[in-house]
Amino acid sequence: MEQRKLGSTGPTVASLGLGCMAMSDAYGPADRGESIATIHAALDAGMTLLDTGDFYTMGHNEMLVREALKDRPRDKVQISVKFGALRGPAGEFAGMDCRPAAVKNFLAYSLQRLGTDYVDIYRPARLDPNVPIEETIGGIAEMVKAGYIRHIGLSEVGSDTIRRAHAVHPIVDLQIEYSLIERGVERDILRTCRELGIGITAYGVLARGLISGHWSKDSGKAGKDYRLMSPRFQGANLDANLALAEQLRAIATEIGATPAQVAIAWVAAQGKEIVPLVGARTRNRLTEALGATKVNLTPAHLAALAKAFPPDVAAGTRYTAEQMAHLDSEKPATA
Repeated sequence: MEQRKLGSTGPTVASLGLGCMAMSDAYGPADRGESIATIHAALDAGMTLLDTGDFYTMGHNEMLVREALKDRPRDKVQISVKFGALRGPAGEFAGMDCRPAAVKNFLAYSLQRLGTDYVDIYRPARLDPNVPIEETIGGIAEMVKAGYIRHIGLSEVGSDTIRRAHAVHPIVDLQIEYSLIERGVERDILRTCRELGIGITAYGVLARGLISGHWSKDSGKAGKDYRLMSPRFQGANLDANLALAEQLRAIATEIGATPAQVAIAWVAAQGKEIVPLVGARTRNRLTEALGATKVNLTPAHLAALAKAFPPDVAAGTRYTAEQMAHLDSEKPATA
């Protein structure tokens, strides 16, 4: 598999990464055995970057990754961990804590759950409005110096915060949503990252399955699926977005690929510093996603996709109004 470097100071990883969140019931019930088999298949196919979060079902996802990696060489995989989100016993989110002391506490628990003595990339999941980003990055940098963390990343923050963080310690990548129907990163964040030599790990490349070609109006109703709370998966918004998915299907048919493969290939084609994270939780979906590496999008294909999917084409916001208000990445740059 093609290799891409995350930032000017970051690790070299495979051109596709595996997002593991959905393996811990976020998108409805998941099968533990199939999830582990999917991680194994991903590694066997040449994927090297696994993305998780310590708050994904309160540590369940990290322990799942640990089980999957127990017989694999540690130096052949890069583990990316998000931290800082607080949760209650009922699973509800209760804010962020990115104080330097909390950094060390969260990291200690992640190392134990993952069964490793270091994390390759460690990042706050969101900006803590009560803690200056300089303090958070300073706390992570101490753990880099101590050898517990190899690299520092960011997630869903805007250009101003990126610059402030990067001034404290080199940032290797920004994790942010990027897809054919979610292109907010193109307003100024992508330009900022390129200027500073920071890579992009793009999540939501299939818009959480909305443009995968597999979602329908009946999807997700059989079990608890948090996507159903998203404005893009509700009412008239869903109808409009599924119509976009059908446009993608028509273009993909002409290309000779599946909608999911074209959507992933499009994100990968936006720059060599961009690594799409695919959220496959079964081997079948993984096999399909891996096929994206064989899709060659010609200028004519890219033009057709640009016409069908202009910026801001999606109906509805990507999160609820309350969540959107806390996204630093949605704030316009001041510099």
